[in-house]
Amino acid sequence: MAAKRPVLTVLMSVGLLATAACTSAATDGGGAGKPDRLTTTTVPGPDGVDRVTWALPYGEPTTLDPAKTGDYSPQTVEANLCDTLTRMNADFSLSPGLAQKVTWTDDRTLVLDLRSDVAFWDGSPMTPQDVVYSLERQRDPKTQALYGNYLAKVTSIRATGAHQVTLRTSAYDQTLPKALSTSFGAVNQQAYTRKAGAAYGTAQGGLMCTGPFKVSSWKSGDSIALQRNDAYWDPALKPKAQRIDFTFITNSNTLTSALLSGDVDGTYELPPSSATALAKAGNGAVHLGPSTQNVLLIPANGRSPAADRRLLDALSNVIDRDALIRNVFGGDATTLKSLVPPLTWSGDKAAAQFDEGYTALPAVPKPDLDRAEQLLARAKPVTRPLVAAIPAGDQRGLQALTFIQAAAKQLGVEIRIKQLQPTEMSSLFYDPSVREGLDLILTFGYVAMPDPASYVAESVTPGGIFNWTNYDNPEVTRLLAQARTSSDPAASAQAYVAAQALFTPATPVIYLATTHERMFMNQRVSGAPTSFAYLGMPWAAYLGGTGK
Repeated sequence: MAAKRPVLTVLMSVGLLATAACTSAATDGGGAGKPDRLTTTTVPGPDGVDRVTWALPYGEPTTLDPAKTGDYSPQTVEANLCDTLTRMNADFSLSPGLAQKVTWTDDRTLVLDLRSDVAFWDGSPMTPQDVVYSLERQRDPKTQALYGNYLAKVTSIRATGAHQVTLRTSAYDQTLPKALSTSFGAVNQQAYTRKAGAAYGTAQGGLMCTGPFKVSSWKSGDSIALQRNDAYWDPALKPKAQRIDFTFITNSNTLTSALLSGDVDGTYELPPSSATALAKAGNGAVHLGPSTQNVLLIPANGRSPAADRRLLDALSNVIDRDALIRNVFGGDATTLKSLVPPLTWSGDKAAAQFDEGYTALPAVPKPDLDRAEQLLARAKPVTRPLVAAIPAGDQRGLQALTFIQAAAKQLGVEIRIKQLQPTEMSSLFYDPSVREGLDLILTFGYVAMPDPASYVAESVTPGGIFNWTNYDNPEVTRLLAQARTSSDPAASAQAYVAAQALFTPATPVIYLATTHERMFMNQRVSGAPTSFAYLGMPWAAYLGGTGK
């Protein structure tokens, strides 16, 4: 039996971005990048502020139910509403959240000691039963939860004290305590959630959580307004902003104008074209932060000609990634060798092993038309244009796909670009019917927590929600399971590295880049984190007025 291991004590001491300043373009596989410009947060704003208006460049969320939020817009909003059992920080380290202590008492028992002073927005106390319910509902197929796989090794979840919940597992699971910092670990009030049913998290059904803000209005097609929770349990994070208004602006030009005029105070995921226009704005500044985002070109389904890895390798060899990064991403990105950016594991005890395995992967290909033509000759013939999807109004995505389209033309491969409405684009990641008629998806994805094995498992193991081509290598599946269940960081890293060496050259995908986080903020407010960790933390609670 293993000795007690207080998980958070370990995780707090190894912030994922502790070595961010040292993360160079060479570390990520080469290419452009300016890591010395990256910061994780901004100077605190000391003053109260009545209202802050924030843009959602990916459009209106389809839901704010934590069990279903798996995209930029919903998570940007929901992170300020529903507290999680452990909390993500701006440097990607973890600290106590609704659970003040998380401990493996043995290799099959994870104990959550809950805070006793937490209340929901309606004033009722958070109980162990609410925690058990919030986790268990993600097993129920009716919930349509995105994160149920995190419970794969959990055999029971029970209230074991007035302020305690115990999870029993079939084996040690190093992913589980990390997952508690994501939307998977958000706590919803049992009574309210049951009563709302399928409408929970929608404009009609509402939410009932414990976070620093609560939803005051949701006008479909226009905006979502959050009101400060004046009874928030954490005195260190009581918001200075009384109200946060989220507005849905998917057109880059419209967004730029709104930020320049001051109608909108800020945004994450600032498009490169907007960053150029705002670089010398007199009313605010563009901030760059470290990120675990990846830019990939992925086949939409296994029946498409694009699912042939030989074809994708041919296309990969005519794409000039350095030019793509320079011209489309404004130099604020680096090239990528595999599914997961190295920053993901930079705070791990076995980071050196992860780095060694990543370095050993095949080099990022330079443009080589002769080699590309040889690879294309081995692929199945492409007898029709390939349809590639991006969100409508996304100038960055359109520019990137247009760049790839021109490269493919050198091979005689025609790519037709289809722009989908933001809600449709968001749905295609989880609804196979939306991907019908498509061949390629340009994705701007992300790793939500410092755990590469659980992320790639969703793309390269049978049943994974992003394994759209049904890639299946039993040895990869075995190794990723071993990485997840090993309590020894070195053994876990070794298993992941071995799996990575197998799936990287085989799974149907073109690895393009890992981008930096880009945020604009008006000078009248400050305090927001600049790192990509914002997506999993109550970032708006850090905002304050500057008096400018």
